[in-house]
Amino acid sequence: MQWLRQAKMEFLTWNRNIRLFFLANVFYQIGTGVFSVLYNLYVQSLGYPQGMIGSIVSVQSLAAALMIIPIGLLGDRSSRKIILMIGMLITGSSYIGSSFAVSEFGLQSFALLSGMFTAFFQVTAVPFLAANSTKQQRLRLFSFHFSVMLAAQVIGSFGGGLLGDLLQLLGSSETSSLRIALLSGGVMSIVACLPLALVKRTVIVEEENENVAVGKPASAPTKSVQGEWSLISKITFTQLLIGFGSGMVVPYLNVYFTDRFSVSLSAVGLLISLGQVMTVLSMLIGPTLVGKVGQVRAVVIFQLLSLPFLLLTGFTNLLLVAGIAFLFRQALMNAANPIQNSILVDRISDSRRGIANSLTQTVFMLGWASMGQVQPRIITHFGTYWGYVLTFSITGVLYVTSALYYYFIFRGKRK
Repeated sequence: MQWLRQAKMEFLTWNRNIRLFFLANVFYQIGTGVFSVLYNLYVQSLGYPQGMIGSIVSVQSLAAALMIIPIGLLGDRSSRKIILMIGMLITGSSYIGSSFAVSEFGLQSFALLSGMFTAFFQVTAVPFLAANSTKQQRLRLFSFHFSVMLAAQVIGSFGGGLLGDLLQLLGSSETSSLRIALLSGGVMSIVACLPLALVKRTVIVEEENENVAVGKPASAPTKSVQGEWSLISKITFTQLLIGFGSGMVVPYLNVYFTDRFSVSLSAVGLLISLGQVMTVLSMLIGPTLVGKVGQVRAVVIFQLLSLPFLLLTGFTNLLLVAGIAFLFRQALMNAANPIQNSILVDRISDSRRGIANSLTQTVFMLGWASMGQVQPRIITHFGTYWGYVLTFSITGVLYVTSALYYYFIFRGKRK
């Protein structure tokens, strides 16, 4: 209760733009949560093999990767509010189109469209929050942002799976029930535009210089441009490794549970939702861990602790063990995200934050895109047990390499 009161007080100190953004984000992430759990299963219900799912993941990820840098550059020079609204509107529309598509061309076309415009939110959200907050607010603000995002996805994931199962109990076919659930997710993403329409012109608040008046750009600290680009390239490399690793596993977790354990739609939705809940809790304790060991060590600790649970998920044949291991892996690995964003924002000047965020997101999505054809081939060749064992193990190696390299980058550097 004390933490809730503190969170409420902090929320009230944030400006109106941030509060409206959070409201819009809830609607948008509910729609995203529905699609993240059910869309692969919808494609599978149409009779397509797993290779088709991999192809869709590749198209969507590649489209996002190609858009991220242009949108990052555009966001640094124009209205982030407009970019967010366009992204939410067209993403929601493409979700609705995807729910009615049945042909390979239609599925891939809407995957291309949704990938392009999800990049709008993906790139612009963190710089938007940074532009409307002080440096002292950002770590908790980013943690709250990712927590709210995942909590809304919980509602979408579980609600979408539950709606699909309920419609099947009422007599709908599997494909029809999934289509209706996906349609509801698309509508929610479009509704997200409404709160953003009330956002006023972005205000750049004081940051490094306490004497700068609110509303005027704060003077950026003197930094070496070459040093900043060197740091951006190193951080980008760590995200590329994580992108390769997560691209082998994360897009196929719902298919993994249905293939290996034959669970229902609502069970998959519940499990993914519980994973998001665990992530929210771990993100909320993230600032506490940062206070004890520092930002960089907190990132590395979270990522390395997730490894045993990742491997356990891949090797076990017991649903209970796989479910518990998945929950802890999900929570620990994702808990590092807001801390990494805070590190990036603190160490990069405002004029390069947009492009820095864009580059890290681009290589991450390129990792997903490149694994879209690799993972299904591994599963097809080695089968649903050893295939998943191999993909989870490769992901573990990549995660460890990324975490150790990240520690090497910042070792000895105290902010």
